[in-house]
Amino acid sequence: MKIVVSSTGDNIDSQIDMRFGRCAYFLTVDVENNEIKSVSAVKNEGAVQAHGAGVTAAQQVGNMKPDKLITGNLGPNASGIINQLGIETYQASGNIKDAVMQLVEGKLPKLENIVPGHSGTGNTE
Repeated sequence: MKIVVSSTGDNIDSQIDMRFGRCAYFLTVDVENNEIKSVSAVKNEGAVQAHGAGVTAAQQVGNMKPDKLITGNLGPNASGIINQLGIETYQASGNIKDAVMQLVEGKLPKLENIVPGHSGTGNTE
């Protein structure tokens, strides 16, 4: 199973970034037989954009072809893209490794609430 996580840092001990579109990194965590097999990090291309950060981030995640996404929050534009791509989305906060293991154990809730857009602020996650 391939899981992408919005992250404040570039390693498995980092914190989940609650801001999907503006997170610093996306961590890809490969899980096999309920164990973490590999972790890699890429900078979020949307983080530096004045507008459309969520859309750019969602497209970047889509290109990574994950089975699941763990993040804190999603805006309406990013959510629409992620849903169209069929990526299951889960909500968590705190340590990434802990959240991944909670997901593997079936204890992480699906992300249900979409945060409102930030029109006019330049922050359209």
